[in-house]
Amino acid sequence: MKLLLRWVAAAGAVALAAHLVPGIRVEAGVGGYLLIALVLGLVNALVRPVLRWLSCGLIVLTLGLFLLVINAGLLLLAAWLSRGLGILFVVDSFAAALLGSLIVSLVSFATSLLLEPDRDRR
Repeated sequence: MKLLLRWVAAAGAVALAAHLVPGIRVEAGVGGYLLIALVLGLVNALVRPVLRWLSCGLIVLTLGLFLLVINAGLLLLAAWLSRGLGILFVVDSFAAALLGSLIVSLVSFATSLLLEPDRDRR
């Protein structure tokens, strides 16, 4: 159930980013947003650990700020893969990807807090 809620929250986060950031456009219905969230989740699960491992020196050197660059790149990759699936998910620039990835990350973080409020009690 939590996985389903996280998936719907990720779709909502992409919709919010598309609404707030001028350089992000999505021309799809609810199903399209759900597919984009699925692609983004797969990219984060498969590619992100490799990128974090390869750039661990830069992450430490920049005190974690390079993670923002990685997140923006992953959003650009998800947009590219979504277009390959026939979903029009366009991220115009790296700046738009950076802003969009911040919004998606904040919504995902808030969702995690809401779904697991008693994490400290375990």
